[in-house]
Amino acid sequence: MSSITDWLSGLSGPVVYAVVGALVFAEDALFFGFVIPGETAAVLGGFLAHQGKVSIGWLVLVVVCAAVLGDSTGFEIGRRIGPKILDTRPMRRHANRIDQAQDLIRRRGPAAVFFGRFVAFFRAMMPALAGASRMPYPRFLLFNALGGLIWGAGFTLLGYFAGAAYTQVEGAVGRALALLIAAFVVITLLVWRLRRRRSETRTPTRDDHDHQDDQNDRDEKP
Repeated sequence: MSSITDWLSGLSGPVVYAVVGALVFAEDALFFGFVIPGETAAVLGGFLAHQGKVSIGWLVLVVVCAAVLGDSTGFEIGRRIGPKILDTRPMRRHANRIDQAQDLIRRRGPAAVFFGRFVAFFRAMMPALAGASRMPYPRFLLFNALGGLIWGAGFTLLGYFAGAAYTQVEGAVGRALALLIAAFVVITLLVWRLRRRRSETRTPTRDDHDHQDDQNDRDEKP
């Protein structure tokens, strides 16, 4: 994460807007949330805004617009080719979580789009699943815009105020200790994300259940 921050810090203001916006957009439109969560891009952008690299106001606008447009693109992709996407091998590995997202759409309707915005996996998949379910786009857009506004402004400002807190710590205890604290926080977050990803990969898929059922049937036969 520190290497990404250093790379973004070396970019000019307009390029920072473009990179952060592109990462947020790609997470929702192209399912890149499996690789780089959009929330990470928003937080890092807010941190750079505190350093004076970009304007926090314009950055919030970019992040919110990218989130809403990315969801709308994902919705259209899901409406056109949703079943084909779900039948791919990467999606089959997450069959259980996709079933949970589909169940949430059935129970909550467009409100699932709003709540899904705040969960990494659902944020990447919910727009396409909403499109595949033939949800009316005006209803989708309303909840999409509300979620994008709260999420985009919230995580960008989180990064901005995290930068302010870092500056205060640095001034109080010195740069070395501040860097040590920052490194500890980053390592803790990375360990947490790795453990969560490993737990997800260990979750049995639908194919695993089918295989186990077949095995049980064979065992019961004389």
